[in-house]
Amino acid sequence: MKNNRFALFALLLVQLFYGVTFTFANDVIDGGYMQPFGFILFRVSLAAVLFWLFSMWTPSEKIDREDYPKLMLAALFGVALNMLAFFKGLQFTTPINGSVIMVTTPIIVLMLSALIFGEKITKVKVLGILAGLSGALILSIYNRSMSSGDNVLLGNFLILVNAASYSYYLILVKKLTNKYHPYTFIKWLFLFGTIFVLPFGYNELVAVNWSSFTPYIWFSSLFVVVCATFATYLLNPIALRSLSATTVSTFVYIQPIIAGIFAIMMGSDTLSSVKILAAALIFLGVYLVSKNPPQHAPK
Repeated sequence: MKNNRFALFALLLVQLFYGVTFTFANDVIDGGYMQPFGFILFRVSLAAVLFWLFSMWTPSEKIDREDYPKLMLAALFGVALNMLAFFKGLQFTTPINGSVIMVTTPIIVLMLSALIFGEKITKVKVLGILAGLSGALILSIYNRSMSSGDNVLLGNFLILVNAASYSYYLILVKKLTNKYHPYTFIKWLFLFGTIFVLPFGYNELVAVNWSSFTPYIWFSSLFVVVCATFATYLLNPIALRSLSATTVSTFVYIQPIIAGIFAIMMGSDTLSSVKILAAALIFLGVYLVSKNPPQHAPK
């Protein structure tokens, strides 16, 4: 019982960290302190250092040679493309938009499972896919940002690419996570992820004017690394030991609520009828897609 309570607390912390990260990352990027790709290199490389330092206190485990290409592919979709698209998308869209679109991940996982594994999609799930995609389209086409420099359509599309990339990553790593300890897998994931991100983010990172950082920007930047990356990747495996994958996955729906409330409190975003309608359609779509999941669907 105590383990379950701690697991639930760990999951709540994960969603809290992810939820507020939309605003923190958006403020750093929109404020011009770091460009998106430079911020990603900053995030991934520092997280990789933390994971490898942490591995000194975890059991040593050898990776089979044939699994390195799979790890590299997982790093490409689960770290590099995933995060590059996410932070670039935040440059053009708003925290609430980004957090709502991220909830489409279960819908995309179902669609990819149908394409890759031939999973059967029922009429109810088709309705769910249509509802979710309709919500994403409404959010992208009819919503307007407070900032004149924003390109909501492009930003939302990149966040959708981020969600699709992460969805494919979840399918790729299913066998790897069953074979290796999560902490062994994660340190290699971020090492390869750093290598992939380096060509994109190097010039932007070396151009950063660190002396211009205010205490808030330092806090926001380090929060993304320590809490929204390092801590979340450590807490999720703890939760999975005591709770089912289904229970863990449902906690993602808390993310837009936390992101929305925090963004409004910080003045980084506003609520509108368009966002409410779009969010309702996406949540309805995810509910219909998640209802009675297919037997072989990836968790």
